[in-house]
Amino acid sequence: MQKSIQIMFVASTVALLAACGASDKPDSLAAKKAKLESLKKQQTALSDEATKLEAEIAKLDTSFVKAEKAKLVTVSAATPAPFTHYIDLQGKIEAENIAYVTPRGQGGQVKAIYVKQGDIVSKGKLLLKLDDITIRQQIEQLNVQLSLAKTLYERRKNLWDQKIGTEVDLLQAKTNMDNVNKQIDQAKEQLEMTNVYAEMSGVADMVNIKVGEFFTPASAGSLGITIVNTSDLKVTANVPENYVGNVKEGSLLQITFPDMNNKTLAAKVNTVGRTISVDGRSFYIQAHLPHDKDLKPGQIALTRIQDYHAASTLTVPVNTLQTDDKGKFVLIAVKENNRLVARKKYVQQGLMYGDKIEIKGGLEAGDAVITEGFQGLYEGQLITTA
Repeated sequence: MQKSIQIMFVASTVALLAACGASDKPDSLAAKKAKLESLKKQQTALSDEATKLEAEIAKLDTSFVKAEKAKLVTVSAATPAPFTHYIDLQGKIEAENIAYVTPRGQGGQVKAIYVKQGDIVSKGKLLLKLDDITIRQQIEQLNVQLSLAKTLYERRKNLWDQKIGTEVDLLQAKTNMDNVNKQIDQAKEQLEMTNVYAEMSGVADMVNIKVGEFFTPASAGSLGITIVNTSDLKVTANVPENYVGNVKEGSLLQITFPDMNNKTLAAKVNTVGRTISVDGRSFYIQAHLPHDKDLKPGQIALTRIQDYHAASTLTVPVNTLQTDDKGKFVLIAVKENNRLVARKKYVQQGLMYGDKIEIKGGLEAGDAVITEGFQGLYEGQLITTA
């Protein structure tokens, strides 16, 4: 070996001298570059020769092999356990029963308001009084006409009882009296329409009208009173289109309210939308909520829909799953010849939720999955757990 290295050194020296001789100035840039290139070649050749000799000596003398340093890792035995996958969405609370108070008939000018925002109202409570002076005047005039019609009818009847006059005169008098009575009844109905009542029990959530304003069916959307029954609430959310086959009526929900110290309720989907929205490419779901006096319509609700559950399956931390040209794998610790080494185990992945991913195949219960220190590990590398 020593003779071989000496011959290579002499050859390199000759080549270096030849290169230097090719330049008129030994300190020129060209001479320095030539010298650097020669030294690099010499270094590479010596390194290759040394590596080759080490391998040859190791075959003849096993004590010559350098001791490999084991890399410290942490392992965790693969153990079957329950695994649940959820779809996380942001929903909101809505009231099942909302009444937008509107006037009967054509409406009119507001003369009195008997409720304020936040009041609890019962069905049938008088909320508003509209202007009724014109109708009252009409009723007074009709009452005068009715009195005259009754007098005429009574006289016609007395004459008829005495066999005086004709039956036609009597019938005309009665018809006239009946017509006036009908007009009075209609006027009284119109008078009653000036009273606006609550159509259901609940809370006056919005009172957005003042005395003097005109309250009509057309203006009820912007002016008026809204009654909300908070005893019957629901949560609604929009689910992305790609989950259309996963969410069904009866799917379990976990509903968390971040504004209520992350209070959580359980519910079930009771309605699933039949169409996909064009804008959001989603469909809606809703679920009835158990009664809770602290819940309010419009409140944000973080909704977790359970779309998959396995009672017993293998999972690994998401960050331990790696990929090479053969597919997905995890590194496991295997004992070989009284040495602990890292080995790749190719797996078939399932769903992922949180920091866990389900392994559908390739991994076996009891396998020692390397969960820490796996970065940079290679196949067959010596490892240690202590």
